[in-house]
Amino acid sequence: MRRRTDPALARDNRGIGSRTVGAVAEISRRTARNGKSGTTARNGDWPPRVVMRRAGGLRTLEAALIRSGLGPVAGVDEAGRGCCAGPLVVASCLLAPKAYDSLAGLDDSKKLTENERERLYPIITRRALAWQVVVIPAWEIDAIGIHVANIEGMRRAVAGLETRPGYVLTDGFRVPGISVPSLPVIGGDAAAACIAAASILAKVTRDRIMVEMDGALPGYGFATHKGYNTPEHLAALARLGPSEEHRRSWRNVRGLESDGTTGRVVADPAHAR
Repeated sequence: MRRRTDPALARDNRGIGSRTVGAVAEISRRTARNGKSGTTARNGDWPPRVVMRRAGGLRTLEAALIRSGLGPVAGVDEAGRGCCAGPLVVASCLLAPKAYDSLAGLDDSKKLTENERERLYPIITRRALAWQVVVIPAWEIDAIGIHVANIEGMRRAVAGLETRPGYVLTDGFRVPGISVPSLPVIGGDAAAACIAAASILAKVTRDRIMVEMDGALPGYGFATHKGYNTPEHLAALARLGPSEEHRRSWRNVRGLESDGTTGRVVADPAHAR
């Protein structure tokens, strides 16, 4: 079955690469006009460019935007995009300037240990100007597709912030429909502090959900692999069949079902090919 794609999502998704961060660069300023993101500013009184200075670390992008009057800056990231089970979790975070001093070790959540993420999580939630976490369940991912779910989750996460950002940095994807200027940053969770903070909020929240899910659905090992396609998870999936928390639109899940008694897995003829 062909999946319908929102035409707005088929547009240019190019962003700034992480290798650009830390070098002297210029970013064209974007602004929201008529409620749409990504349109070009036409007011001659606005600064036409944002200049990034060298050696700003994870604060390079945010500091450049704030210097140009575009703050406060929010970051958005997700966790669980590549999993075949469990929800997609999207978080947004708007860090206060003084919060950086207490966030030593802040980095892309994938580079941190579980203990490091758990240590940073309460600091981020206490020190952030605003933050929001959105959980998109497996059934919704199956209904609209993972990419559309990712974009929709980012929209919801930004809309849910109690403090309105002046600019939004997203990890990797252009997000149509955000009512403030935004920029996709490739590898953003390793390039901007606000995205790194959002990635930790999303990852910790999702991991906790998967641990709880392991208690409700024993046998799959969700507490260990968190729904990713590990050999242990795939073996359990073949043995037990998919649960209600598995994404039926995933190729390795589609076409499998349990007979409901012995756990024996049978193929669905509709997906036999």
